[in-house]
Amino acid sequence: MATEPRPASLTLTDVRKSFGSLAVIHGVDLSIGEGEFVVFVGPSGCGKSTLLRMIAGLEEVTEGEIAIKGRDVTDLDPSDRGIAMVFQSYALYPHMSVRDNLAFGLKMSRTDAAEIERRVAQASSILKIDHLLDRRPGQLSGGQRQRVAIGRAIVRKPDVFLFDEPLSNLDAELRVSMRIEIARLHRDLGNTMVYVTHDQTEAMTLADRIVILRDGRIEQVGTPRQVYEDPANTFVAGFIGSPRMNLLEGRWTAGGVLLGETLLPAPALHAPPSEGASVKFGIRPEHIRIAGAGQDGVPAVVEFSEYLGGTCFLYCRLAEGQSVTIENRGEAQPENGEAVRLVFPAARSFVFEAGGLRLR
Repeated sequence: MATEPRPASLTLTDVRKSFGSLAVIHGVDLSIGEGEFVVFVGPSGCGKSTLLRMIAGLEEVTEGEIAIKGRDVTDLDPSDRGIAMVFQSYALYPHMSVRDNLAFGLKMSRTDAAEIERRVAQASSILKIDHLLDRRPGQLSGGQRQRVAIGRAIVRKPDVFLFDEPLSNLDAELRVSMRIEIARLHRDLGNTMVYVTHDQTEAMTLADRIVILRDGRIEQVGTPRQVYEDPANTFVAGFIGSPRMNLLEGRWTAGGVLLGETLLPAPALHAPPSEGASVKFGIRPEHIRIAGAGQDGVPAVVEFSEYLGGTCFLYCRLAEGQSVTIENRGEAQPENGEAVRLVFPAARSFVFEAGGLRLR
């Protein structure tokens, strides 16, 4: 049974941003449902943080409209938008206790003292920082400081939480545990959350939907599974996934893609390109197999193997010169320099036009 669409919590309509004559956000349209966790992801300079700051009211909108729960907030101050923001830098007051950091914003808005105490107690309980309330930020670890920063957002009871790369200052192990904490927080609170990161692992593990940005434009919006298994273009195909999707230059012919003299089988296309057209053949590393004894396959040479315990990545070169990466989970691991034959399943492959758009 199809799920009912969620009512819109945050809507961006033809949102644009320019700094003088330099346009950095180019007509973004996006609707985020009530209680949805949406992640903005993309390379440095793609506009994801600028877009988040416009939602927060920290950057002016050059053109377009931003609405939160149906209310136009485009020209409102940040404090009037019903949002709370968690920054990469924590932005805590070093001379205040954790309790006072959590309560500060509520005191400034003249919230009743008993209500402040109730909200601080609730937030500190949710984040398991009750025992830290009398400490100052300098006495806390990075993960504890990030919990306090999130708690300061929780006590405001916002309509929308905004996270700007909140885990990038933490070490790898702590980032994993904090990802779990944020996912649990979203499940428990049910608020709409918009999260900016350059880390695709965070995007894939946290998001209900991912918004992939490049050069101030949305390239694709979808669930983690959709953007991984059904990429709209070569940018999305290459950006999502680690290692990235193999993208091989070739020419279209009946039955597949020619790489020099080698024919790779391709999926049937509803609108195939013309015979001999330049295309790109895409396939993810985990979908390429090493042919067994007596099986046909594409000749290749293993240039380098990367053993990671549960899996092994093989970096191979095809006979016509292009490189491919394979995720090999088999017990037999080829040695560097060994000749192998590779199987490229047509059902797992993609074809893109030379300009990058997916052919279907």
